[in-house]
Amino acid sequence: MKFVNKAIISVALAASACGLVHAAPFQNGSFEIGPVNPGTFVTLNGGDTSIAGWTVTGNSIDYINTYWQHADGARSLDLSGDAAGGIQQAFDTVAGHSYRVSFAMAGNGGGGNTIKSMQVQATGGALTTYTFDTTGHTYANMGWATQTYAFIAAGAASTLSFTSLENNAAGPALDNVVVADVTPVPTPTLSLWTLIGLASLLGVFAARRARFG
Repeated sequence: MKFVNKAIISVALAASACGLVHAAPFQNGSFEIGPVNPGTFVTLNGGDTSIAGWTVTGNSIDYINTYWQHADGARSLDLSGDAAGGIQQAFDTVAGHSYRVSFAMAGNGGGGNTIKSMQVQATGGALTTYTFDTTGHTYANMGWATQTYAFIAAGAASTLSFTSLENNAAGPALDNVVVADVTPVPTPTLSLWTLIGLASLLGVFAARRARFG
């Protein structure tokens, strides 16, 4: 039986070596878990962590409840609270894997520039600017547009950030952030299946030897 156990352990180690590793899921991309009673909206200052998984950066952001239409769920963000702010979140990644970030973008048309701008960056990825034209949109019809951002993870953890470029109280709006590992999943190789079959045969052989002495 010791021989059988060693064979099984060898197979397990071989499977592990094939890189069958899964990253932790991304948290709270639609910002549904946050301050309990935000009213129409509540302003959160830099350093605030009351939106689960996220940290507020820069000056401040507005955590939107009933103030305008959301892209997903019942919450979204204005990345300029009293002035330009942002958010960031650190999450588990696999070094060398490719990730795709999708998010909904709109803008607060209540002041400032008609075209709202934000920057997005993840560890290992380029700093990229996105814009949204608020012309013709209202709080009841925000005109949310889906954007995408891609990066290759540099290590076991990555930080994703969204930063407003509008230094006033009417900034870019953000909702429905989704992070996906889009690296192709390797299928077990022939050598691994051969090893599994060999281990099974060795187990049968060892059992027969123990039975017949």
